[in-house]
Amino acid sequence: MSTAHGPKIAILGGGIGGLAAAAFLHDQGFESEVYEQAAALTEVGAGLVIAPNAARLLRRLGVLDRFVERAVRMEIGWEFRRWENGAVLSAENLEEGCISLYGEHTYAAHRADLLGALRSAVPERSIHLGKRCVAVEFEDDRAVLRFEDGETVRPDILIGADGIHSRVRGAVVGPTHARESGICAFRALVPADKAPEFARRRAQTLWIGPDHHLVHYPVSGEEYVNLVAFAPAGTDSVESWTATATVRELLDEFAGWDARLVELIRAAETPGRWALLDREPLHHWNRGNATLLGDAAHPMFPFFAQGAAQAIEDAAALALCLAADPDAPVRALGRYEELRRPRTARLQEVSHGRSHINHLPDGPEQQERDRSYAQSDPLRTNGWIYAYDPEVALS
Repeated sequence: MSTAHGPKIAILGGGIGGLAAAAFLHDQGFESEVYEQAAALTEVGAGLVIAPNAARLLRRLGVLDRFVERAVRMEIGWEFRRWENGAVLSAENLEEGCISLYGEHTYAAHRADLLGALRSAVPERSIHLGKRCVAVEFEDDRAVLRFEDGETVRPDILIGADGIHSRVRGAVVGPTHARESGICAFRALVPADKAPEFARRRAQTLWIGPDHHLVHYPVSGEEYVNLVAFAPAGTDSVESWTATATVRELLDEFAGWDARLVELIRAAETPGRWALLDREPLHHWNRGNATLLGDAAHPMFPFFAQGAAQAIEDAAALALCLAADPDAPVRALGRYEELRRPRTARLQEVSHGRSHINHLPDGPEQQERDRSYAQSDPLRTNGWIYAYDPEVALS
């Protein structure tokens, strides 16, 4: 059941959470096996933001230098602009503020660049591609994985990092039901040489307006501008990384907005489109020797740009808990859940609330929101997010 060097650890899912878990476990002296259903770790997805709380952990893991080869260091963030004319409602100096307050910068990157950095810290022998799991079962409170190719794996510890449609979650907590949020998200990349100059700045910019908002920032060594937009959901929206829309559909959603923003959308490559489904925080993550991590445990709206960061935090915390109690892995998993679940539940809740605030119709409530943004300091207000360190939390 156990390897010569500790418990036999299986990680289902080779995305950001799964690779981060394998990397931090390896850093703590544990071997693990990552099972990913895709035949290759490809560039599915688009941009993401790595705030100081995640950058701190990438540095500790020893992969930050690799990551910043292609990541873009943000100089301006929380730059809110009014939908019709681009008037700046507020902006933060990230270049100076992040370092002075939290000791790390904020970066924007293509998802593939973060995956590559994490993979560099995982032994290649630990990654098994083309492994489609068809069942997760429990035998006497011990998890069993069954794969399409006929292989059965009985690990000492199972980490479910298999995303928003997690099979492990279903086995651990039973069926969970998602509600339609009424919000549809689009994502696209714009070649930098086709993007307006204002969109090529090292800035995380958020355009907000009635029922819609749009975020953009440069990625991939500034070769592209990542664009993610939110609009009322249609009946054909699905929760998927691979569903697509057309540029025309995205343009129609933002008709009448500032001409510069329309120009940016017009230059986009084929947009992806997916529905945001609303999920309540789970009451527990663990069953026997199995636990959950990342989107499998706490899917959240992307309005605080913390999805990837929280998966990385989960991974670091889990490895620390196992290292602190290696002879009692089930007890270590309990400590991990106790440490992480309240924090991620809070982030799920605040991310959910942001959807209403950003989409207010023009009027008194919108005007009060704009005044509030002008007077706010989100870098300090959200210090509970950016200053977090799993080592400190565990001590």
